[in-house]
Amino acid sequence: MTMNKTLLKPKKSTLLIGIRWETYQALLLDLAENPSKKLTYDQGTLEIMTPLPEHEINKGFLGRLVQTTTEVLELEISSLGSTTLSRKDLQKGVEPDECYYITNEALVRGKIKFDFNYDPPPDLAIEIDITSSSLERLTIYAALGVREIWRFDGENLFIYCLQDGNYQELENSNVLPILSKSVILNFLIRRAEKGENYLLREFRQWLEKQNIIDE
Repeated sequence: MTMNKTLLKPKKSTLLIGIRWETYQALLLDLAENPSKKLTYDQGTLEIMTPLPEHEINKGFLGRLVQTTTEVLELEISSLGSTTLSRKDLQKGVEPDECYYITNEALVRGKIKFDFNYDPPPDLAIEIDITSSSLERLTIYAALGVREIWRFDGENLFIYCLQDGNYQELENSNVLPILSKSVILNFLIRRAEKGENYLLREFRQWLEKQNIIDE
């Protein structure tokens, strides 16, 4: 499987070569209060991207689907939002659009500081690729050990699950098996016709029905 889907050319992005890890860390601190900038680092190459409004809208809605699912299924969840996931030993770092602990929530419950050399990575990360990255972000996520990625390019949704160190594209989520690619995509696409709260009420009803059937 080819992990790098052909998407649109990057917009509002800057690619810098030969950047030291210390410089990358300093920029993370300097831009910590600036959510309009996303930094991705891979062994000396740094990309700085400015997300588009469509990007923010889709990540928010996907996040609400995740939160609603865990609530209906009575699963605990811990959200790290777009917290930087990085490891100096790997010389890699990435900022997901949203990320969550679900399976491993109990292992990080109550934590406010994370060191991904020791702490487990999030179970699920959301990536909105309305404009594509110049770096192969999936290989960074794989190196960091993030179990599952949901990637939306404005038209299609891809579910990638980590298996033997590489991502495989699947039709169903492993972290939230009740959800399939087609179900998630259906609610995403219908945002053009219905309001978010309307869709979330319908999504909750669908989840409750499926949960009863599974029981």
